[in-house]
Amino acid sequence: MRRFLNRSFLLRVCLPVILIAGVVAFKPSRDWIKQVFLMFQLLDVNLIRGYILSFGIWAPVMSFFLMVFQSVIAPLPAFLITFANAGLFGWWKGAILSWVSAMAGAALCFFIAKWYGRGPVERLTSKAGLEGVDRFFERYGNYAVFVARLLPFVSFDIVSYGAGLTSMKFWPFFLATGLGQLPATVVYSYVGGMLTEGTRRFVLALSLLFVLTALVSLWKKIYRDRRESESCVDLSSGAGDR
Repeated sequence: MRRFLNRSFLLRVCLPVILIAGVVAFKPSRDWIKQVFLMFQLLDVNLIRGYILSFGIWAPVMSFFLMVFQSVIAPLPAFLITFANAGLFGWWKGAILSWVSAMAGAALCFFIAKWYGRGPVERLTSKAGLEGVDRFFERYGNYAVFVARLLPFVSFDIVSYGAGLTSMKFWPFFLATGLGQLPATVVYSYVGGMLTEGTRRFVLALSLLFVLTALVSLWKKIYRDRRESESCVDLSSGAGDR
């Protein structure tokens, strides 16, 4: 029991303190974080692709690390890495790398929320964002993670944190994340591969993204209207019983 408590203490307290102290004290690590934030703020896929490529044979490892890093720091856009992976490794190899690394990042966010609770998670994301995810979970229940992964305008990372703050177990969360995240990863990777093949392909890629977003929005509206109609039926039947 004491051994378990010591291990838990190391994971929850000592390890984060050591990591944060290392980042603060080690100037190259601070400079690297600033550089990563600047790259993402510029929204330049070519810049991120060139940065990943600069690591040579370690490029896939750096891509994996960047995806996990952006998962923890939720405001950073993951699709830039997905596009870059498709351009560097081909769309299907890039899709595999993006999907696996995104799954690792989602798992890490989930466990951070489980271990540390709402306060630290709000500092990594935002209070308003988490409250929005809370409402999402209240509305969709056990299907919330799967539904959220299918919607391109819902932050994957905040949903992972939000799931960790609920009573949801890890494996149902992990399975729903994997299944829900796969279609978007494949589409973004395919589109990302097109972005390197000239203006015509670029226009087609943007068109595909627009159609996908419209279809998902339509599906969400149909699903929401159906849920509301079912709720009205339940309420009317309940009134009739009384």
